Amino acid sequence: MNPTTNRMKKRLFATTPDAQERAYLIGVKRESDDRQKALESLRELERLTESAGALVTGKALQELKRIDPAFFIGKGKAQEIQETISSNHINLAIFDEDLTPAQQRNLENIFGVKVVDRTALILDIFAQRAKSREGKLQVELAQLTYLLPRLIGKGLVLSRLGGGIGTRGPGETQLEVDRRKIRERIHRLKQGLDKVRNVRTIQRLGRRLSSPYLIALVGYTNAGKSTLLNSITHAGVLVENRLFSTLDPTIRQLRLPSNQKAMVSDTVGFINKLPHQLIAAFKATLEEINQADLLLHIVDISNPEAEKQIESVNQVLEEIGTGYKTVIHVLNKIDMLDDPRVIRSWKRRLENSVAISALTGKGLRDLYHLIDSLLTLNMEKIRFKLPLTAGRIISQIHAKGMVTKKEYGGNEVIIEAKVTPRLAAALRTYRI
Repeated sequence: MNPTTNRMKKRLFATTPDAQERAYLIGVKRESDDRQKALESLRELERLTESAGALVTGKALQELKRIDPAFFIGKGKAQEIQETISSNHINLAIFDEDLTPAQQRNLENIFGVKVVDRTALILDIFAQRAKSREGKLQVELAQLTYLLPRLIGKGLVLSRLGGGIGTRGPGETQLEVDRRKIRERIHRLKQGLDKVRNVRTIQRLGRRLSSPYLIALVGYTNAGKSTLLNSITHAGVLVENRLFSTLDPTIRQLRLPSNQKAMVSDTVGFINKLPHQLIAAFKATLEEINQADLLLHIVDISNPEAEKQIESVNQVLEEIGTGYKTVIHVLNKIDMLDDPRVIRSWKRRLENSVAISALTGKGLRDLYHLIDSLLTLNMEKIRFKLPLTAGRIISQIHAKGMVTKKEYGGNEVIIEAKVTPRLAAALRTYRI
């Protein structure tokens, strides 16, 4: 990460036990909001805070008729919370909504502690999880896009790169210099990610040559995507019971009962109120979803908020332009349910659904067959006539198609097979 921006973007949460930050959470319910939905969002904020490494020492749900443009929750309510923060030795306040830069500064002045919003919290978690160069570039871009309009006030001013001649423009204030440096860094990050996208495109083309299909796993964070990837491909990726345990994508090969091969891509988990900065920054990663032939939407049906989580995932899919894709709803974690009627109810409500336990393997055979049937739904039955010397093409038909009949005659072979429209078009000169 760039040393200049690194000095500005101090870690929000300490990770050592003796330095663990004590957080107070503030949720908001507007008049038009559902109270239960607001409470669940606040509970999710608590899980996010714990995942980031802070200790939750208190929380409150504030009911508001309108959003105060200066203090978000109003100056009076802010002063009430300040007393709680002061008396409980709290050093961090986290809001379950996005704050404007002015609201954040005003609240920090009243509380006397650091104030962050939901977006900053999620960005911080992503910064902790990013391991690959691509992931780090994407997270830094999202962070800088978020921080740029907040470059006012103490603690958010960049140190100069070198100082002295050549480090400022004529008449620039330090704030203007800081903003210019960030914009330049954002530009370089975007260039770097463009190169990543080009590499991904080349890799994707290579995978298409060895496997005709791409399947993308999507779902709410902690729904079990990585566990499923391990179960069906033996990927061996890290599985943890925490939000956003997977950030960098993993792609592995799956062989189906029809002997078809497909590449399976695990993607970053979605969440309610997913920051737009992340969606924009992770464009290269999310392209795997756009290019997929089939989506497996993993749903944790043991979670009482499963329906709302499905809505959140569908909203993100619409936002990135994949709402039209064929989807299998994978009803996961049935091993945690005692009542089979719950499973039957979900299967009635969601088409192309299959109930499984990614942990125990129950239901995976049904999942394989459903994947097979949907992927081969558009395959065409075609007869090809090829010379026996075309061994590479014959092998390709076997690898990517379903051969039903072969007839040898002289130096030629006639192959009857079901193949994808893409392969049929590529081999049109050999069609009978």
